[in-house]
Amino acid sequence: MRVRIVTIFPEMVQAALTYGVIGRAQEAGVLDVRAVNLREFTEDRHRTTDDTSYGGGGGMVMLADPFRRAVQGLTREGTIDHIILTDPQGEPFSQAAAEKLAKSDCLVFLCGRYEGVDDRVRRLVATDVFSIGDYVLSGGELAALVMIDAIARLIPGVVGCTEATAQDTFCGALLDYPQFARPAVFEGVPVPRVLLDGNHQDIADWRRFQQLDRTRRWRPDLWAEAELTMRDLELLAGVHHSDL
Repeated sequence: MRVRIVTIFPEMVQAALTYGVIGRAQEAGVLDVRAVNLREFTEDRHRTTDDTSYGGGGGMVMLADPFRRAVQGLTREGTIDHIILTDPQGEPFSQAAAEKLAKSDCLVFLCGRYEGVDDRVRRLVATDVFSIGDYVLSGGELAALVMIDAIARLIPGVVGCTEATAQDTFCGALLDYPQFARPAVFEGVPVPRVLLDGNHQDIADWRRFQQLDRTRRWRPDLWAEAELTMRDLELLAGVHHSDL
């Protein structure tokens, strides 16, 4: 997959691309992520990317034309599947969105700054607008990196254990089950006995119940969307409290 991040701070973004999942994916050759300097697509000698807002108001607004030129330039590398504007007013980014975008060959992220981006970027340049939460960041770069990390780990060959991604939190609209490692007792709190007994079916049932129970208690919004099997209903009916 080819990913380009259009930003006025390419050094900031590039530094984060060498670590963790994204870094390993690039080393393996399954992901090519690069920061693109928006200022390279300006026409004036000051390399201006922002201006005052029509109608007045505080803060500067990022210009539409440099973003348009940047996307036009990137099309020379090949077809772009999605042009994503990071914006707090966008569609909430989700695991389902990550799964959809992970099937793409090329993604371009447009990162705003200051008071925001000229709305014509949303209307005329971007194909998708995503937000990572109901809060405001100082720029779209961190939001883009969050989304790229979520997308990258779903690409075959990026995460060594495919079972790990299949059982992640939010896969199937449920939270993940609790995880434990050594020691068996920490600060007086033991690992649940079922995980130590070695019965794989009991472990699978316990983990599934934990997913169901945690989602039901902690995320009623997800619980309302969960599709339960007959086995799920049996587990919920047979166990009335959490082991934790």
